[in-house]
Amino acid sequence: MELSNIAREIASLPPDAQKQMVDFLAFLKTQYQSASVAKKPKRLKLANEPFIGMWRKRKDMRDSTAWVRALRQQEWKHG
Repeated sequence: MELSNIAREIASLPPDAQKQMVDFLAFLKTQYQSASVAKKPKRLKLANEPFIGMWRKRKDMRDSTAWVRALRQQEWKHG
């Protein structure tokens, strides 16, 4: 069946049936898109990301646990 014939057939349907056709097409698109998306994405090397090591030279961040603890004590004291 050609696309122009399909369009005429759909146009001849009542509005509720046309909406069902649109919903069914949306369903089919999601089914076929998910199959193509299921491919494994290319793995990026985390070490190449610009945020890695951005706090390397900060002396206050050498012990991140202590830094967070001090920050919480300072901020939560005022609450």
